[in-house]
Amino acid sequence: MLIPFLWLIAVSFMKDTQIFSYPPSFIPDPFIIDNYKKIFTKLPLFRFFINSLFVALATTIFQVIFSAMAGYAFARSKFKYKDAIFFIFLVTMMIPPQVNIIPLFFLMRELHWIDTYQALIIPGIFGGLGVFLMRQWFKSLSAEIEEAAKIDGCGVLRIFFTIALPMSVPAIVTLALFTFITTWNSFMWPLIVTNSNAITTLPVAIAQFKGTFRETIMWGDLTACSVVCAMPVIAVYLLGKKYFITDILAGGIKE
Repeated sequence: MLIPFLWLIAVSFMKDTQIFSYPPSFIPDPFIIDNYKKIFTKLPLFRFFINSLFVALATTIFQVIFSAMAGYAFARSKFKYKDAIFFIFLVTMMIPPQVNIIPLFFLMRELHWIDTYQALIIPGIFGGLGVFLMRQWFKSLSAEIEEAAKIDGCGVLRIFFTIALPMSVPAIVTLALFTFITTWNSFMWPLIVTNSNAITTLPVAIAQFKGTFRETIMWGDLTACSVVCAMPVIAVYLLGKKYFITDILAGGIKE
């Protein structure tokens, strides 16, 4: 698994003449940083990076908020047709995302959201996986503390924000990791709904690198772009690794 990634990093510091040398080498000779200088000076790469970061962060924040609230409602509240509605959420997880692209595109067009941040963010802030994950986590928590809070006069919102959420940090971080990585790496949807460089995301920019910016593929420049695109995902995972592992382990522990 690591060899392709290590090769990607090595190639990003190589001259084009060394990239296809045989036998291949993982050590750049000479070691150059010109590939990174070129992509930041000749391309609006910083703009693409900021677009991807803004879209991924906004989608992640709203996804976590809405999924946590919906998951808590399904886990603790009692209302009519609760199981049927939750079943519908589960069904949406089984539908390939490609099926929804055409009707979703028409909806964005009718709302005049094509080539806007709304089209990149709003469709991604609702998802069955997040609701399912948070609902299962809340159901695994003991309800005794919440019942004691009710006796002391706490309302539902106060219990949710002061008791349930603080006890759900591993699940929240896990959902945030999944959402951020998925949104950051998203290609098809941003490609469809964006037309200008003003809001183009990094994966789309890299895919258009050959046809838009170069007559021939400059592999050193292209791999440098790929490394820049991969770094935030790795950084986010390393920051949340502790909570992610805690959530995975918690799923296998039985009282």
